[in-house]
Amino acid sequence: MRTAVTLYLVPKYPCHIYEGQLPNQADKVLLTNYHNYLGGASEILDWSTCNLTYIFYQRALGKQQHPLMEDAALFLLCSIVFVFLLLKLFAAHKHLPPRPSSSLPIIGHLHLLKAPMHRTLQKLSSQYGPIMLLSFGTWKVLVISSPNLVEECFNKNDIVFANRPQLSSGKHLNYNNTTMATSSYGHHWRNLRRIAALEIFSTNRLNMSRSNRQEEVRYLLKTMYAISPHKGFSFSRVEMKSRISDLSFNIIMRMIAGKRYFGEELDDLDEAKRFRDTIRELFEASGASEPSNFVPFLRWIDFQGRVKGMIALHNRSDELWQGLIDEHRKSRTDDSLTTHQGRTYKTMIDTALSLQDAQPDTYTDEVIKGLIMTMISAGTDTSSVTIEWALSLLLNHPTVLKKAKAEVDNQVGQHRLVDEEDLSKLPYLQSIINETTRLYPAAPLLVPHQSSDSCSVGGYHIPRGTMLLLNAWAMQRDPAVWDDANTFRPER
Repeated sequence: MRTAVTLYLVPKYPCHIYEGQLPNQADKVLLTNYHNYLGGASEILDWSTCNLTYIFYQRALGKQQHPLMEDAALFLLCSIVFVFLLLKLFAAHKHLPPRPSSSLPIIGHLHLLKAPMHRTLQKLSSQYGPIMLLSFGTWKVLVISSPNLVEECFNKNDIVFANRPQLSSGKHLNYNNTTMATSSYGHHWRNLRRIAALEIFSTNRLNMSRSNRQEEVRYLLKTMYAISPHKGFSFSRVEMKSRISDLSFNIIMRMIAGKRYFGEELDDLDEAKRFRDTIRELFEASGASEPSNFVPFLRWIDFQGRVKGMIALHNRSDELWQGLIDEHRKSRTDDSLTTHQGRTYKTMIDTALSLQDAQPDTYTDEVIKGLIMTMISAGTDTSSVTIEWALSLLLNHPTVLKKAKAEVDNQVGQHRLVDEEDLSKLPYLQSIINETTRLYPAAPLLVPHQSSDSCSVGGYHIPRGTMLLLNAWAMQRDPAVWDDANTFRPER
């Protein structure tokens, strides 16, 4: 006796398999089509051992099974699978880090976040502990506010957390997440860091650009001296924020391209203005919160036209970076050097083009443009913000300022400016910088990471794909770590 069994689990090709007999020709055609639909071979050679996904052969039982028994068996199987998945899901959630209970549908905990974000997260950490898991829309976000837990993240789980979250700004502004700041762990990631360590930030390269830094510092002092008080006046108000920012940008751009783009005495005013406008827009776009990162359906409607704006901005910045590369490519000498104001030296672009000559497939123009973007974003605003905070702290702590001045007078004297070679003899000045970065880190939440696999941190289960935020601001003001944590005290 043969019993027809209809398998409704097959989505496209429902088929009838017969007990105790091989399929007939019509069924063979049907099974072959379904096998191909699942991505199998184009032909099934041995029908006696045919074993397709979702198709189950009933062995000859000697008698016909009742349909109710078949339904009961199927129901039992589905129930077992459902209970197993439910228990597994419950077990995973049972060991997740603490989290606020005020999560809302779709947006999660986004409604709790207020600027500045690092202060808000510090307040939440004081309630839920140094490790907590938040929901930013569809993203799971692990917030760490403990040095011991940070060490566990980057020692025990260093490879797991070596990735970067794939955000809209990384895709549309950072060459599809291929720059040093947005690239995830892998060969390209390692290659970019090798370039930075050996070719850009090596001691030899930094020494080659030391004269540029000295010239820019002297230029800043010269402009400040020009507006110094005249007779009859004891003080003159000076707006330092923009001047320090110009100093940082000019130092970085002279390292990159051998050009000044800020202040006076510029080679090309139009190019400098276009550069400044583009840089300002890039910083604004990178620092802006993008809702579509956390609520994916907003990408489909391009909420507020932000994606379209980022694409247009990328095209403008890409044209600017490509222009710098082409200019250096055309004007390179036999020694791959750049000449500026009668002086010849090697810029970062010159170095990258030399590497491109040897390995054109590895050091493409896109990789070089990504390096330019990373240098500008990581080396300008961070430096200027730190210098600005240091000046503010010194002016508000005259005793510290007096001690720093005495150290400089004793070690350097008053007949010349402080040079980079003098820094090893100025420990108190270095302590002032360290204390400034402790209290006011330029990037309070550092650069976000993302877990490439599930792992354990602090005894808690961390799911795969979780974004990691390290609250440096909270850790560096932790009273359990620092005595009188909120006080500026370089002597500590």
